Amino acid sequence: SKKKGLSFEEKRARMMEIFFETKDVFQLKDLEKIAPKEKGITSMSVKEILQSLVDDGMVDTDRIGTSNYFWAFPSKALHARKRKLEELESQFAESSQKKEALQKSIEKSKTGREDTAERAALLKELAALRQKKEQLKTEIDKYRECDPDVVEEMRQTNQVAKEAANRWTDNIFSIKSWAKRKFGFEESRINKGFGIPEDLDYID
Repeated sequence: SKKKGLSFEEKRARMMEIFFETKDVFQLKDLEKIAPKEKGITSMSVKEILQSLVDDGMVDTDRIGTSNYFWAFPSKALHARKRKLEELESQFAESSQKKEALQKSIEKSKTGREDTAERAALLKELAALRQKKEQLKTEIDKYRECDPDVVEEMRQTNQVAKEAANRWTDNIFSIKSWAKRKFGFEESRINKGFGIPEDLDYID
């Protein structure tokens, strides 16, 4: 069977191993020779991988004369990862607070007040929060191989956020059920009137 190639994150992790294991300073041409031989990273992808690590602050670079040099130390890389994870934790906490506020707004809407504009705004914000959660999950996955213990804690936080989103979805279903009983509306009419997606469902 054909051997599966390395993923982008696997290449990043292996590139960092070169710096951490040697504790040396390299030029691009050096890494293009070392990476394929020692880490299985194709020479053509070395520049892209290296630039992504520089952009994330995990690898330092400086120009001396006409040449660019690259280096990385474990202590700085760990500090950069922790700082990024703290930032993600803060964004998760903010998202959770917004979800809680939206849940309270839904509870108030159960009193029967007709407020189509407000409900439409809430649904729009819910969609934005879900998109934000997916972005955060992608960021967390990016740092998974770097700090597994901290990322596991972040996964648990993500689970809490997912459960909150599902409770929010449950509230929407409850409102729809109440509207059908009280006014005899068809579900498709409720969805259309309040801008509720037809495929609205719980997050697995």
